[in-house]
Amino acid sequence: MILTRLDDEKAQDIVFINLKNKSAFADGLIIASGRSHRHVGAMADHLLRALKEAGHGKAKVEGLPSCDWVLIDAGDVIVHLFRPEVRSFYNIEKIWSVDSAHMGPAH
Repeated sequence: MILTRLDDEKAQDIVFINLKNKSAFADGLIIASGRSHRHVGAMADHLLRALKEAGHGKAKVEGLPSCDWVLIDAGDVIVHLFRPEVRSFYNIEKIWSVDSAHMGPAH
C-alpha cells in the first residue's frame, strides 16, 4: 500500500530494502524523493492519512515542518522521504547495502 501510494504521489527514485532477518526494528525500509519541500510534506501528509484510514494506527513521524527529510515509522516498515540533495548527502541506501559477511572479523 505504501509503495502504491508513493507512486501515485509521483515520488521519485523509490527504493524498497528488505530487512527481514537483517534487523529487529523493521521488516522493510522505503526510501523516496520529492521534488521540493512542499512535495515531500504533501507525500508525508497523504501517506500518514492513508495509513490511518487503512487501520494501521497512528504512525510516528519526524521532520515535518522542514520537510528536508521526513521519517515515518509505520511499525514493520520505515519510510524515509527526502529532497534529492539531502538524500544524496546522507546516502542511507548505501548503509543498508553493505554485506556484513564480507566485512571480515572484528579486531
